[in-house]
This record gives sequence, structure tokens and C-alpha cells, in this order.
Amino acid sequence: MKRAELLESLPRHGVYDLAVVGGGATGLGVALDAALRGFSVVLLESHDFAGGTSSRSTKLLHGGVRYLAQGNLALVREALAERATVLRIAPHLAQPLPFVMPSYHWWQTPFYGIGLKLYDLLAGSAGLGRTEFLSRAQTLQALPGVNPEGLRGGVKYWDGQFDDARLALALALTAEAAGARVLNYAEVTAVRQLAGGAAPLSAIDVRDRRGGVSFGLQARCVVNATGVWVDALRDHTLPSANPGTPSRMVSPSQGVHVVVDRQFMPGGHALLVPKTRDGRVLFAVPWLGKLVLGTTDTPRKDLAREPDAFDEELEFILTEASQALSRPVRREDIKSLWVGLRPLVAAPAAAEGGTKVLSREHTIVVDANGLVTVTGGKWTTYRAMAEDVLERCFASQLLPRRAGGQSAAHVLRGAAVVSPATPLHVGPGLHLYGSDSARVTDCPGASNVLGAGLTEAMVRYAARFEHAQTVEDVLARRSRVLFLDAASAAQLAPAVAEILVQELGADPALPSFLDLCTRYLPATNAD
Repeated sequence: MKRAELLESLPRHGVYDLAVVGGGATGLGVALDAALRGFSVVLLESHDFAGGTSSRSTKLLHGGVRYLAQGNLALVREALAERATVLRIAPHLAQPLPFVMPSYHWWQTPFYGIGLKLYDLLAGSAGLGRTEFLSRAQTLQALPGVNPEGLRGGVKYWDGQFDDARLALALALTAEAAGARVLNYAEVTAVRQLAGGAAPLSAIDVRDRRGGVSFGLQARCVVNATGVWVDALRDHTLPSANPGTPSRMVSPSQGVHVVVDRQFMPGGHALLVPKTRDGRVLFAVPWLGKLVLGTTDTPRKDLAREPDAFDEELEFILTEASQALSRPVRREDIKSLWVGLRPLVAAPAAAEGGTKVLSREHTIVVDANGLVTVTGGKWTTYRAMAEDVLERCFASQLLPRRAGGQSAAHVLRGAAVVSPATPLHVGPGLHLYGSDSARVTDCPGASNVLGAGLTEAMVRYAARFEHAQTVEDVLARRSRVLFLDAASAAQLAPAVAEILVQELGADPALPSFLDLCTRYLPATNAD
């Protein structure tokens, strides 16, 4: 359905069973699960799908190796089971990836190896491969580019990686195919509980940020899945929900990621440094033809849509990566630098310990006026979070109980016939569309390569069938050029803008995207 037709049809539907505010991993997961249960669903995202935190992850589907040390075995077990589910329903976008922890002290291999054997045990039949103890020679072979000085050996284990933005898009398109109405650039400006009816009912005011048109909807149940911004929605659109000063649900933390060329560590294994000088974890992950280094975990009070990296965070990653690799990583080597805000669940008792000790588990709150707010969690467990949200809606009698479980077996858009899957680390291309690749090449311009693995046909497909509205939508999330090479994204932007004008007849916001490209490069590269 074209955007204009969708905008016209939304207020005419009548009363929706469920309105989801927020088009990230959690909101999209809720929308899909509810649609598969037969509810009428509308999802409203103020920017683009996965435009916030959900496109800025470390690209890992994992049980949480670090949580083993915390003794949170239940969280690890659930995440490992969900990891297997995502790998099964989206094999073109989520795949197993071998990791290696290099050992530089005699005790590291047995110490970390025992913990990772427990990781295997918790995974059970959902395991991706057995943990192995590696010799020095085997470690150097698995991790070409690792620092060889003092290397004794290593431990190899398995986890998963994925393309987060395209997985979010697959969720949106799959929910749409199941009957949900999904709309990006639709800002919710007010939510009010209507009085006098036999059952709870909310009125939702929406502004189309692309066309400037405002309209209203009604829903029996409203879910606030806006990530780090959940408190703002509770405060400003439903002030009656929390008399006095509302309690904060989120303590935001930011994670910084640095992208460099694969020459720093060629090969198909990821590197994990389990404990850096301040106790944090460092990853070096091969992804779409590049190497992603990260991540930091730093408290942040503001909720900027495009947060900048703190200088000390960047220096931390460069210093730690230079120690872990045989070749130093410098600012001039950076191809892209991006920051994601994490919606960590606030816990006053843990405040003095920093964000590393705050909960990655999700929290669901039902306010007095019926607004259901969910935050926290991680990409790997998005589907379990969605089930928990709907269960809370049933328990609060906001929705009639209906059987679920379909989302665990319902393959996502593009996954119908993908065998064998192309490894994600080899680079971008048609394989990321899975079984939709033929539809992409049917669009005009399939042989016109614009650069960085992007064709004219991919841009047209994004505009026609993937809800892309702006240059940023195409180059940051439909393709991942901005996240892989910001300079290349800036070079491609004018050509992409021209195609979008032809397809949409609307302003593709080229100047703002070019400004964004400079922010994805450190100062030495942007000058």
C-alpha cells in the first residue's frame, strides 16, 4: 500500500485492538506477534524503523557471555534459546559466527574455557558448535591480525551475528503481511484515555512528519515501546498516568562502535577480549566486509537522536584494539564511527556502580490509565519480550486473551528459500534480501552499480516496497553504507537522492544526510 493510501486509511479503520508506539526491535516484535494472533494492529514510528538504538547494536545475537560471570543463568538460557529462534526464522539476516578469546596468561584458557563449556551446556540442543581449546598456532590461524606477542593459545566458541536494521525491516514487512498497519515518520503527539465507554479506549493524535498532515486514531490498548524515550512519552502524552514526579524507567547508556577495514583482522572469526583494563568487554567482529570494533558502556543523561562519541570512549577503543591486534588502529583508519543509546532499566541501588551493573532485562509497567510501557532487554530476546508484553496486556484486561506462539515458527520476510545462506561477513549484496532478491533485480537499474554494493534497483526497491523515504533511510538502514564507510555514503548520496525524487516526488532530505555523514567520521577524517 502506498504511503498516501495508508495515511488515508488509518483513521478510517475504526478502533484498533492495539496501537504500538515505537518501531524498533521491541515495538515491531509486539506488532508482529499481535497480528499473528489476529488482533488489528497499528504501529507508529516517529522516525524510521530501527532509526534509533535498534540499528546501532554490536550486530551480535548472543546469550550474554558476560552474564555468566554475574551468575544470571536464567537470562543466558533464555537468550540462547531465542538466539536459535532468530537464526531459524531469518537465516539470510542472522547466522552463526565463531568467536575466539586469545590467551596471554597460562590461566586464561582453562578459566574462560570452563565458563564457555557452561555456555554450551546452557544452550543444549540450541547450541551452534562446541567450545574448543586452541593452541597458539590455531589461534593465529583463526585470528590473522591478532597480537602474537606473548600469545599462548585461545578458546573458540560460537554465537550469532545479524544485520539489525534489515532484521527490523523484515519484522515490519512480515507484520504488514500479517495484517498490521505500520507507518514510519508518524509522530504520536498525544494519547488520551476516553471516558464513558464500556471498555477502556484511548485516542491517539498523530502527525505525519513527511507531509505535515495530522490525524487521529483510537485503540483499545496502547503499548509504549519507544526505547530510551519511554519516559518522555509517559510524561508528555499521558501525564495523568503518574501523579507527581514519575519514576524514571530508563538509565541511558551509550555504546560506541568503530569500523575499520578487514585488513586489520581478515578471516571469518570474531575476537573477544573478555576483560579490558577497566573491566569492560571489547569485540572485533567481521561484518559486511568490514571490521566492527566496540563497544563502550558510558552513562549519558541526554537523549540525543544522534549522540556523539565522547573523546575518552574513542581513545579507549583505539587503545584496546591496538593492544589486541598486531597493527595499531588510528583515527585516520576509521571508516565509520557510530553511537547507540541503550535503554537500561533504571535501578537506584545500582546507580553508584555505573551502567555496567544496570539490568539488560526488560521491564513492563502498566500505568493507571492503561498505557503499557516496555523497555530494556536486547535484540536477541525481542520475541520473548513481545510475548511478555502481550501477556501483560491480557492480564490487565486491555486485550482479550488469544493463543500465541506463532512468532517462534513464522519465518520473516525474505527467509522463504535461502539455502545455503551467504555469510554476513563477506560484504553487502543481494543475499541480504533472501528470497526477495529476484524482486529487487526486477526493478529498473539492476545493472547500474552506484557503489559500495548498492545498485539503482536497490534504491528503487527500497522506495517502492520497503517504506524508505529519505537518503538516510536508504544509505543507513536499507543498505548499511553509512555504518560501513561514511565517506562512501556521502559520495553516493546525490545519486540516491535523485532516484528517490523520481520514485517519491518528495524531498529526500539530502543536506541533513550529508551533515550526518560528517558526524560518522572522527575529526581527522571529516576535515
